[in-house]
Amino acid sequence: MAKKSIVWGLIVAMFILGIAPRLEAAFVPSQAINSTPLDRTSNLKAIQSALENKLVQQRLQDLGYLSDEISDKLALLSDQQLHNIAQKLDDLRVGQDSGLGIVIAVLVIIILVIIIVNLTTGHRVVVTK
Repeated sequence: MAKKSIVWGLIVAMFILGIAPRLEAAFVPSQAINSTPLDRTSNLKAIQSALENKLVQQRLQDLGYLSDEISDKLALLSDQQLHNIAQKLDDLRVGQDSGLGIVIAVLVIIILVIIIVNLTTGHRVVVTK
């Protein structure tokens, strides 16, 4: 019985290690991080396309901003600030994360607990309706 539980434990461990992504990390000089050129026109285009959304326009009008005032404020921003705003807009896509990953992770954990309980204690876990 002990050999069987050890074998199943190793199988589960190898399965978990097999699905983990392989990542490599290294030190990067600070010049390499900031060496990407900031394209002001593409960042400005991305921000303006987000501002053309009807919901965004309505919210800005509710807050008391006019379109000319917004354009003037965008012109005053530096290249780095425009780039940061454009990056944050890409991260704020509506409905991008539906929580499916969390549900799958919880189900996998529950299944692993049931398997471990069945293998180690000899008790059975029965799910009834």
